[in-house]
Amino acid sequence: MQESMMSADDNNNDAQTGANDPGIAIADKTELEQPKMYKVLMHNDDYSTMEFVIHALMKFFNKNYDEAHAVMLNIHNDGIGLCGLYTYEVAESKSAKVNRYSKGKGHPLKTSIEPCD
Repeated sequence: MQESMMSADDNNNDAQTGANDPGIAIADKTELEQPKMYKVLMHNDDYSTMEFVIHALMKFFNKNYDEAHAVMLNIHNDGIGLCGLYTYEVAESKSAKVNRYSKGKGHPLKTSIEPCD
């Protein structure tokens, strides 16, 4: 049986020369930017029940009951409420799912997205 004769120096050399290997990509921290975030907003209507709004907030935005109730009250009192902040693709997907789900359940509840300031 033959044992590997690789020393700690050999491991360090491999790690250092690996950066020059064309198969390894190294990201420069200055190149990375935080993705732009978008607000998902839920709009008040005269027909969707408070219970349904709370249900939708819990189902699609992972709110607990108290958080969902607080957002529902904002929607009811202010006409609009913030459901969450997400990247564009996630915000668009969540908004579309809520709108489709609400329509399927016979509620006119609507959500929209807008860029964060």
